Amino acid sequence: MGDRQVIIVGAGPAGVRAAAAVVRAGLRPIVIDEAARAGGQIYRRPPENFQRDHDALYGTEAARARAIHEDFAALAPHIDYRPETLVWNVSEGHVWAAHEGETQAIPYDALIVCSGASDRVAPIKGWQAAGCYSLGGAQIALKAQGCAIGHRVIFMGSGPLLYLAGAQYVKAGAEVAAVLDTSPFWLRVKAAPKLAAMPELLWQGVKLLRDLKRAGVPVLTGVTPVEIEGEPQTGVSGVTVRHKGAVKHFAGDAVAMGWHVKPEAQIADLARATFAFDPATRQWLPQTDADGRAGHALYLGGDGARVLGARSAEVTGELAAMAALADLGLSVDADRRRWLLAEKANYMRFAKGLAQAFPWPHELVAAIPDEAIVCRCEAVTAATLRASVNSAHAQEANRAKAFSRVGMGRCQGRYCGHASAEIIAAARAVSLEKTGRLRGQAPVKPIPVSLKRNDL
Repeated sequence: MGDRQVIIVGAGPAGVRAAAAVVRAGLRPIVIDEAARAGGQIYRRPPENFQRDHDALYGTEAARARAIHEDFAALAPHIDYRPETLVWNVSEGHVWAAHEGETQAIPYDALIVCSGASDRVAPIKGWQAAGCYSLGGAQIALKAQGCAIGHRVIFMGSGPLLYLAGAQYVKAGAEVAAVLDTSPFWLRVKAAPKLAAMPELLWQGVKLLRDLKRAGVPVLTGVTPVEIEGEPQTGVSGVTVRHKGAVKHFAGDAVAMGWHVKPEAQIADLARATFAFDPATRQWLPQTDADGRAGHALYLGGDGARVLGARSAEVTGELAAMAALADLGLSVDADRRRWLLAEKANYMRFAKGLAQAFPWPHELVAAIPDEAIVCRCEAVTAATLRASVNSAHAQEANRAKAFSRVGMGRCQGRYCGHASAEIIAAARAVSLEKTGRLRGQAPVKPIPVSLKRNDL
């Protein structure tokens, strides 16, 4: 079995645990990582000469970040690690990967995709102004570059990442002007029985909120964003929201925004995974069995399949690897598998609580003003997108994309895809499911047109 080639895409919590399982089975996997160093987004590592320690960088997640980094270092001699390498296509049993101006078509017997998650962003009037970032972008600046995105930062959105990123900025010494949450607090109370499935994580959320308030940061729940003030050239100057019937303004020179996260599922799409609509989170998700099987020789682990969080990613990454090993004819630990499945069930219940407590603000998105930008890459307004339905008679997302260019830019719909689907569904007066989803296309991210081919 030593000649079996297992490729793992991603070196975050799921990818690291998947690699460990494959190595324990006696195989040497190829681990392809878009980043320069392992850790993924949640445990993104700074440059080698960076001085700030784990506690300052990762806050409540410091111990787990350190464990992931140390465990990967121990794995390094036993894997073929390929950092700063982009998987841009999957086709006919090969992974197409680009690195330093060259592309390779790498064959595989099993492909384990641990691609993680990306920010789920709702467009707000004015969000195209310079200084407006996603929550993940704000974290990257802090972890990888040791700087804040502005002198006075406003955090807006909903979900645990909103509070985690805000608290990380406070811990790093940055000035946080406010944390503005669109979800009402009573939804958290209603979701408490499900959130109690993971009491440690629930308590961690309570502590993050406590830390923000102790630092004097205004934390508002149940807000309705009105506008991000500023100009594309000069940058953000503040945010206006409605809260409890009153209009409130917060001054700042940067905004970090995001509504939880969503699976980074483009690679799974190109690898021919099946997708199904999830009403609870109002999005299309790749389908797997309980162990992570998503198709012939295709396995999904971590938040790239379903967002359950970094801790669950360690569980589902290992499960996906065990499924791949079993299908390759190698033995796996049945007791370990049962324990992992039980852990996953707890995270699934907790995730349902999060979806209930911090919902995607679909009504807000559907009602965005005509003049507001929906697709920042192509400067497509809500009016243009609605015209693709009302005048050009687009019936689903990909047709509206063809008429309006929404989702055709550099991000390929990562930031505007969910919002555009909500606007299309509202314009057609149909359910969101009937608008379909933007299909993944290669290359999943921009690559140089002059890439040299270097097949294995």
